[in-house]
Amino acid sequence: MVANEGEGSRFNLFIAIALAATLLLVLMLPMAFAAGKDTAYSAYDQSQGVGQITDVRATLGTGEVGDITGLGYVMGNTISTPMLVNDWQNPHRTLLMVIAPEKPIGETEAQAIFEFVTEEGGKVIVASDNKNANVLAGKFGLTYYNDPLFDNDQVYEVVNEDGDIERHPTNVWGLHSFNKDVSEMQEGELSTGCTETALNTRTFDACRMPVMYRGPSGIQVGGLESDDPESDEYVERDVNVLAYASPGAFIDILGDGSEGNVENDAPGDIALSVRIDYPGITAMDKLRGTGSGNEYGELAVTGSIVFFADDEVFANQYWTLERAQEAGLDANCAGATCWQRDISGGTWSGNYEYVHTLIWDMMEFDNSNLAESEKLRSNFHVVFDESRHVTGVASQPFIETISTIVLLTSDNFLKWLIILNLGLLLLVSIMVVPEKANWRHVFDLTRFRERPTKVDSSDYRQRVQKALFAKVRVFYDLTRDQMALKTPAEVQTMIGDPRLVELAYSTSRTYSPQELRELLIAIRKWGKK
Repeated sequence: MVANEGEGSRFNLFIAIALAATLLLVLMLPMAFAAGKDTAYSAYDQSQGVGQITDVRATLGTGEVGDITGLGYVMGNTISTPMLVNDWQNPHRTLLMVIAPEKPIGETEAQAIFEFVTEEGGKVIVASDNKNANVLAGKFGLTYYNDPLFDNDQVYEVVNEDGDIERHPTNVWGLHSFNKDVSEMQEGELSTGCTETALNTRTFDACRMPVMYRGPSGIQVGGLESDDPESDEYVERDVNVLAYASPGAFIDILGDGSEGNVENDAPGDIALSVRIDYPGITAMDKLRGTGSGNEYGELAVTGSIVFFADDEVFANQYWTLERAQEAGLDANCAGATCWQRDISGGTWSGNYEYVHTLIWDMMEFDNSNLAESEKLRSNFHVVFDESRHVTGVASQPFIETISTIVLLTSDNFLKWLIILNLGLLLLVSIMVVPEKANWRHVFDLTRFRERPTKVDSSDYRQRVQKALFAKVRVFYDLTRDQMALKTPAEVQTMIGDPRLVELAYSTSRTYSPQELRELLIAIRKWGKK
C-alpha cells in the first residue's frame, strides 16, 4: 500500500510539473515573439504619437483633435481575427479599417472579407505599402507592389528641424476623386479642387482633393474572370481608380532610386488608390415610408472596398494640418511640383477631410430607401482590425488566447464561460488524480490493414477524362457499348465546351493540378443548363 501511495504521489508530481511547464510555454512564447517590437498604426496606443492612428479614431468617434470634433460613429475593434465579419450586426452599416497590416492577411480571412463586401454589403478600407494585403487584394483583381514608389513629378517638400528644405521622391501626393475613375473624368472636373462648400453640401462628384503619402508603394489594377458578362460567374461591380501616380513614377525594385533603370518597374499607370463597389446587394433594414411608418424590409445596398497604397495616409502625422505642420509640411504646398498647378479652388487641411467624406460616400447615407431615423452616425459602426499589429509584450498571451477562443464563438457570454472552464480544468488537473488499477494494451498486429495506395499524380488527367466521359454518357442515357460506338466527332459535338473537348482529345496539352481542379468544377457544372 505504501509503495502504491508513493507511485501515486510521483505521478501527481509529474502531472503538476507538466502542466506548469505547458502554462509557462503558453505565456512565454507569445511574449518572446512580441519582444523588441513596437506597436505601430494602432487606433488605441498613444505611446508613439505620429506613428499611430489614434487621431483617426478620435475624429471618427466622439473625441477631439485640436479644433476638430469627432463625427459620432460607433467605434469598435477586433483584436483576434476579421474572419467573423459576416457575423456582425448590420454589416451594410459597418466599415472595417485594415490599416498597415504587419502580419499577412491569410486566405481564410481574405475570403471572409471578400464575402463581407460582395454578399453582405459591408464597407472596407485597406491601407498597405507592401504585399501583406496581397491575398485580400487578389480577391478583387488587384496587386500591391512590395517596393517603394518614386515619383519626382508629384512630390512635396518638407522643412526639417534645421530649417532646410527636403525633397524626397517618396513624399508623394495624389489628387483623388471620391467615386469616379480619374481616367474617365472630364478636363474641367480634373482641374477643379473640392471646396469646403462642396464637401459640406455633398457635391463632390466633379472635383478632386489632394492626399499626402509618405513612402507609398503602388497598386496594379487587373481583372477577374467574373468581370466577363458572358461568364457563368459574372458579378456586377464598378472598379474606379481614384488616383494615379504621375506617368513618370516607378517602383524602386533594385533599391537604387534610378529612374532610368529598366529593372525598376515603370508601367505608367501605377494606382495610388482604387475603389470597388458592388451594387444591388440585398440587406434587411428599416425602410422609408412603408405602410404606416418605418418597417423592416429588404433594402438594396452597395458593398464597397477602397485600397490605398500607403498606410501613412491615416497616420497621425498627416491626419490634421496641425500635425503636418509640426513635421514641416507647408499647407500651401508652394513647391514647383505641387498639386496647385493641377487644380484650382482646393486646399489641403489634412488627410482627414478626404477620408471623412469618402467614408460618408461609402456608407448608406445617400440611400433614399433607408429610413431617415437610421441615418444617424450613431447607427453606423467603424471597426479597426487590431489583429494585424504587434501588441505589447505583457498583453500578447491574452491576445493570442482570445484570438483562439473567438474562432469558437463570437458570443461575449460564451467567450468568458470558455475561459472560466479552461481555468477550472487546469485546477482539477492539478488536484490528486485517483489511482487506477494496472492495465495494459494488447495489440494484435494481424488486424492492421495496409493503407490504400495513393493515386499517382501522372494519372490525375486520365481520371479527370474518365469523369468527363462518364458524365457525358450518363447525361445522354447511353450504355457503355453505345458510348464506345460513338465517333470522336460525335462525342465532341455532345460535349460542346471547347475546354472539355481539348481535355478529352488533345494529346499535346498538359495541365497543372490547379487547372485540373478548375476543369473538375466545369465538368460538375456541365449539362446543368
